[in-house]
Amino acid sequence: MKRSLAAGLLALFASSAFAEEAAWAPSTFELSNGMDVVVLPDTRAPVVTHMVWYKVGSSDEAPGKSGIAHLFEHVMFKQTKNIGPEEFTSIVQRSGGQLNAFTSWDYTAYFERVEKSQLGKMMELEAERMVNLIINDDPKGPFISERDVVKEERRQRIDNNPGVILQEKVLSGIWKDHPYEITVIGKMEEVAALTPKDGLDFYKQYYSPENAILVVAGDVTPEEVRTLAEQHYGVIKPTGTASTERKWKPVSPIAETQLLTHSDPKVRQPNWSRYYLGYSQRRQPEQALALDVGLEVLGGGLTSRLYQSLVEKQQLAISANSYALTTLHDEGPAVLTASPAPGISLETLETALMAEVEKVLAEGFTEAEVARARNKLAADAIYARDSQSGMANLFGGWLAIGGTAEQILAYPDDVRDVTPEEAIAAVRAVFGAGNNYIEAHLLPAEGDL
Repeated sequence: MKRSLAAGLLALFASSAFAEEAAWAPSTFELSNGMDVVVLPDTRAPVVTHMVWYKVGSSDEAPGKSGIAHLFEHVMFKQTKNIGPEEFTSIVQRSGGQLNAFTSWDYTAYFERVEKSQLGKMMELEAERMVNLIINDDPKGPFISERDVVKEERRQRIDNNPGVILQEKVLSGIWKDHPYEITVIGKMEEVAALTPKDGLDFYKQYYSPENAILVVAGDVTPEEVRTLAEQHYGVIKPTGTASTERKWKPVSPIAETQLLTHSDPKVRQPNWSRYYLGYSQRRQPEQALALDVGLEVLGGGLTSRLYQSLVEKQQLAISANSYALTTLHDEGPAVLTASPAPGISLETLETALMAEVEKVLAEGFTEAEVARARNKLAADAIYARDSQSGMANLFGGWLAIGGTAEQILAYPDDVRDVTPEEAIAAVRAVFGAGNNYIEAHLLPAEGDL
C-alpha cells in the first residue's frame, strides 16, 4: 500500500493513530479439528468479511502440474453435492454480498463480504465446498470447462500483455530452480494437460480443515464466531493428508547478470528495470524491514531520492521508484524501475538512475529522511486497520506462511525502531557492486516511436 502524505500532516496523523493502537484487539483460537480462526472486530457497520485461507499455493504443485492451484480456485465456484452449477455465486449475491478468490505462490484464499446476519450462511457454503466439491470427466463439467477458462485467462492476462510477458521471464530467472519459478497461472501446455483426476487428488490432499485458516473481520465478537465456526467447520473431520512440509526453500543468488528485452507494438511507454535478490520477512525479518525503510527513502514516493533527482530536477523520467517483494515466504526481488521522459533513451536514464543509487550507497541516508520513511510505513500499517477486508487479507496471508498475529501487531513499533545505519546496510547488501541482477527493457516495436 502506497500513500503520499506531506511530512507535517503525516506526523500529526501518525501521532494520533499511534495513540489508538491499544484499542485494536484481534482474537485467535483453534477448532478441535485443527482449523485456525482469527477474529478482527470492527463495529462501525453491520458488515463482515469472511475468508478461508488454504495453506497451499502454486509453489506446492507437483512437477508438470503447474497451474493446478489456480485452476482449482476456479473449480471451487462451480458445483457441489448440495449446490447446483453456478449457484454458489448467485446465493452470495442474492444475499447482497460480494465474493471472489485468489491464488498466490504461498496460499489460496476465498472470501465473501456480507451483512452480518449472513455470516452463518457463508460458513455453511464454504464448509460445503470444503468436503463435497464435484469433479468429473464431463467435457462441460466443472473441471474441464474451467480448465478452458484458465487457458483463456492466461492468453488475455499474460500472453497479450507485453509488460507481464517480460516480468514472467525476469521472475523465472530470479527464482530459477525454486518453487516460485513458474508463474502462478501455470504454463499453458501443463494447464492444458491437467486432468480431473489431478484435480481430485489435489482436493483430497490439501482441502481439509487442519490445512485452513478462517478469518472473520467485522461486526462480530469472538464468541459469536466461535459458535458459528464450531457449528459449520468444527464438524468436518481432518483428512490428515495435507503435507506439513511445504516446498519452500531459500532462493539461490542470481547466477549471472542478464539483460532481457521485450518489444511489442502495444507498448507506448518504454520502461527500464533492474531486479536484484532481496529479503523475506519470514526468513530475514530484520533485514527485510530495514530494506523496506531504505527503499522508501530511495524510491518510495514523490519525496524519494530517485523521484526528486530523475523526475523533478533532471527531468529525465516520468516515473522512478524502488520496491521489494518482502512478504512472500521465501526471498523475492528488490526492484529499481523508471520510465523515460520523451526523447530520453533508456541508456541515458540508466546512467542517471544508477549514479543516484551509487551516491546513496556511498553517502548513506540522513536521520530525517529515514524518520519520515519509518513514520510513513508505521502510519500506513495503522491506517490499514480502517479497511476491514484489508486487515482480513493481511492476517490471513501472514498466518498462511507461518507468521503470527503478534508479529503483525508489533510491526508499527518494529519499523519505527529501524535506524539509518540498518536501512543503508540493507540497501547496500542488496544493490552493492558485484551483486548480479536481471535488467529488463520494455520497448515499443521498432519504428513505432
